[in-house]
Amino acid sequence: MRRVTKIAAAVTATAALALTTAACGGTSTESSGDKGAAIAYDVGGRGDQSFNDAAYAGLQRAQDEFGWEGEDLEPSDGESDADKASRLKELARQGYNPVIGVGFAYAGPIAEAAEAYPDTTFGLIDDEQAKGDNIVNMVFSEEQGSYLAGVAAAHATETDVVGFVGGVEVPLIKKFEAGFVQGVKDTNPDITVKSQYLTQPPNMNGFSKPDLGKEAARGQLDAKADVIYHAAGLAGQGVIEAVAARGEWVIGVDSDQYAQKTLAPYKDSILTSMTKDVPDAVYELIKSVEDGDPQSGVVRYNLETDGVALSESNPAYKEMTDLTAAVAKAKEDIIAGRITVNTTP
Repeated sequence: MRRVTKIAAAVTATAALALTTAACGGTSTESSGDKGAAIAYDVGGRGDQSFNDAAYAGLQRAQDEFGWEGEDLEPSDGESDADKASRLKELARQGYNPVIGVGFAYAGPIAEAAEAYPDTTFGLIDDEQAKGDNIVNMVFSEEQGSYLAGVAAAHATETDVVGFVGGVEVPLIKKFEAGFVQGVKDTNPDITVKSQYLTQPPNMNGFSKPDLGKEAARGQLDAKADVIYHAAGLAGQGVIEAVAARGEWVIGVDSDQYAQKTLAPYKDSILTSMTKDVPDAVYELIKSVEDGDPQSGVVRYNLETDGVALSESNPAYKEMTDLTAAVAKAKEDIIAGRITVNTTP
């Protein structure tokens, strides 16, 4: 599959193709036909071993099943909403359907592109603000999965100090923090939770700079934290590396990070991961378009639907029977409505 790694390439292509279309007497909203699905990545791009890679896994499954080559495009540092909208429109103009924006930053651009291309289905992961008959909002109950991560951390800690590292302090990531802190405190109110965000918006480097994650984790480790949960995208790799270097526990996010090849040198320190079934969400949206009955509106993934979960790949996790029993009980209580998980700290 071809990957465009610079937004300039996509924008240049958009301009060139627009001129060609105009010369042929066409309109900007004409499509060249069905070419399969396309995804436009969030900050960090493919290779983050987390959120973006999860989206790509769904696209890859669809490619294998339906026998076409899709497209995936990378973001660039500091790109504008106009850049994102241009990329989405160009994918739709070329005939990709559905076109999926990975991350809340695509809310405005998706709304603009969906209006320009009403016959194309647009998917938006992690945001439900953009509305339209041809927009699918794939959202997750991150706070529920993070609650389970908090329960696990509370049972695994020996110092009664745990940490949370968020990439950028935005409402979405604060859902992770809220659930995690509540899970810890409901398990043992005497445990100290140290929370830190790497950057503040509009600076999104907290999702893409591993050195920032590494520095934050070292600070929490120095403050006696022995279990750290991160929700920081590519920057989370720095958290994992720092924690592994000290021989403590880290809890991964979005994908099962214990199973990621790039993170193999650190996997013995990855106790578990709070997974979001982004691959299935992406695949199901693509399949609905392939089947001729496209999804529309908000599609929510939570504990009840196994849309969020804690991974069990690390054998050490399964051996902690008190921990796994507590996690299973918390999951049952959340699904039954006996526990309501906060979405803000």
